Amino acid sequence: MKFDELDKKMRVFETINDTGVLPGIYIVARIDGRGFTRLTKETYSFEAPFDERFRDYMVETVKHLMNCGFNIIYGYTQSDEISLLFHENEDSFARKRRKYISILAGEASARFSVLLGSAAAFDCRLSELPNKQLVTDYFRWRNEDAHRNSLNAHCYWQLRKEGFSKTDATKQIEKLSTAAKNELLFGYNINFNDLPLWQKRGIGLYWQEIDKTAYDPRQEQEITVKRRELTTNYSLPMKDDYNDFISALLFRG
Repeated sequence: MKFDELDKKMRVFETINDTGVLPGIYIVARIDGRGFTRLTKETYSFEAPFDERFRDYMVETVKHLMNCGFNIIYGYTQSDEISLLFHENEDSFARKRRKYISILAGEASARFSVLLGSAAAFDCRLSELPNKQLVTDYFRWRNEDAHRNSLNAHCYWQLRKEGFSKTDATKQIEKLSTAAKNELLFGYNINFNDLPLWQKRGIGLYWQEIDKTAYDPRQEQEITVKRRELTTNYSLPMKDDYNDFISALLFRG
């Protein structure tokens, strides 16, 4: 059998399940660390419940993903997860799902592993959202999840420091209302409202036009030019203000 015939015969088994995201549908990728609880608490001694070094690794991984060839207008990270919002007109790889999933998981794993100095892996899934409202709802969901997880994590680790086992600390927190969790932290002289915003709301990255000074050799003088740069926001808004923030990014595109 000639190679061209063999190639045609076998390639169908690779591509038969290829499906693409329809035009006009917003794509959001969520990339999660695989086995990161063990990685961060057992293999490496990251500070609990939040570690600035781990935070910085996640931010650098988001930056890498936003510069790896896709048209991504917003990146968001909290804990060991990353969410990426693609431009509405993103059309790389004919919008094939398997390409987005495999490339993003691979790129995230590679970049984080280099930063960590050891193997780390991420998985990836796609949300296909038909309108702007669902896009803002998605990021509102992740933002509020970050707030909930932060409160639980601070309570959990205070109880662990008091000698509670993993199981007992988890059960203790499950019984408590949000107000009671805040009271628990007050008992350790921790005001949840005073904690760093990035711990409670996550971190956002987006493109902005920045004025830069450059030298024009033709005019032999300095001029001001626009440069597109990534901005990292450690003080994201919450609730309706966060919806408005995401809506503004969508409008700007």
